[in-house]
Amino acid sequence: MVLGGKSLSLAGYFREYGKRIRAGDLGALPIILGLLVIATIFQTLNQNYLTPRNFVNLILQMAGITTIAIGVVYVLLLGEIDLSISYVSAVAAVFMTMRLRPPDGWPWFVALIAALIFAAAIGFVQGLIITRFKLPSFVVTLAGFLIWNGVVLILIGNGGTVIIQDPVIIGIANYFLPALWGWIVVVGGAILFAANRVMSWNTRRRRGIASTPALVVALQGLAIILAAVVVVSIANQDRGVPFVGILLLILLVGFTFLAERTPFGRYVYAIGGNAEAARRAGIQVQRIRVLVFMISSFMAGMGGVILASRLRSVDTAAGGGSLMLNSIAAAVIGGTSLFGGSGRVISAFLGALVIASVENGMGLLGLSAGVKFVVTGLVLLLAVLVDAISRRGRARSGVA
Repeated sequence: MVLGGKSLSLAGYFREYGKRIRAGDLGALPIILGLLVIATIFQTLNQNYLTPRNFVNLILQMAGITTIAIGVVYVLLLGEIDLSISYVSAVAAVFMTMRLRPPDGWPWFVALIAALIFAAAIGFVQGLIITRFKLPSFVVTLAGFLIWNGVVLILIGNGGTVIIQDPVIIGIANYFLPALWGWIVVVGGAILFAANRVMSWNTRRRRGIASTPALVVALQGLAIILAAVVVVSIANQDRGVPFVGILLLILLVGFTFLAERTPFGRYVYAIGGNAEAARRAGIQVQRIRVLVFMISSFMAGMGGVILASRLRSVDTAAGGGSLMLNSIAAAVIGGTSLFGGSGRVISAFLGALVIASVENGMGLLGLSAGVKFVVTGLVLLLAVLVDAISRRGRARSGVA
């Protein structure tokens, strides 16, 4: 940070950080503390919780929800909601699977691209209806929830369960990198990411823009690399780093860049903060809304493909259960505000990690579905309360 044109010292930086926390700007702190509590509780109750095999399982379990939740973050940033995501994900997965069926099945990449385009088209139609007719997104996407549920049943018909036979599609969620490639891809990517953060900090410093102390930036970079080393070390003790984990990181980085480093992302935040002010500033509000709903449906489609790949099949129950609730809850629990204009794409990952950690732990304990719903609901309620209290604190202190 820069104060009066001069960079803060390390002590000054931490004093400012403490002031922001006291003002209600908690960031990812509640999530980190929550994950530590969750891990401690479930490891105490079941010694298999913190094992390499369960760690890899956790990555696989959270991948689909995280992918869908990335799109949800964009919608929530606008102050909107998309209730159709679960069955949009199912429609995309079922459409792709039906197109892959032999003997006249499409090539895997054609079926996959077509399914994702189909999903994005659904978002375009729903977004267009919302903007053109000025209807609440809650109502339009709730109608979509019902419509696409029916489409899933129509597409599958009496087939019951349709098996995915294409090895490439199956490999999306069932392929694990060899040990050496795990080190090269994950640790190499972490080094590049850390180096990019350092170069970005240096550029901001030269331009006189607010920046953190050099030591903090270096420690952050080292923490990223250390986390990558730990992840690969643990994963290689089991089956290796899952390919879907790499795909998830690519999606997180890509959509984080879109939200934080492009005019489109700035427009999304501006509209979520004050749509009328954004319109007067010349932002094409309706177009941005439609594009955001397209992103939501596209990511739902991608999440549906990942979930289908993991199960190696689709059936009439695809998109059902708690998928929609968990995907929206992941974005909210991760720190995206329900009121619009506040949140980050990484919220999807953090929230999904909390939900998957809780469900994974309860699964190891053999708890009933009823207990799982109650606990997940309480976690969501706690996250919303933390968000509300944080917003009040920031409002009182004048922090944006």
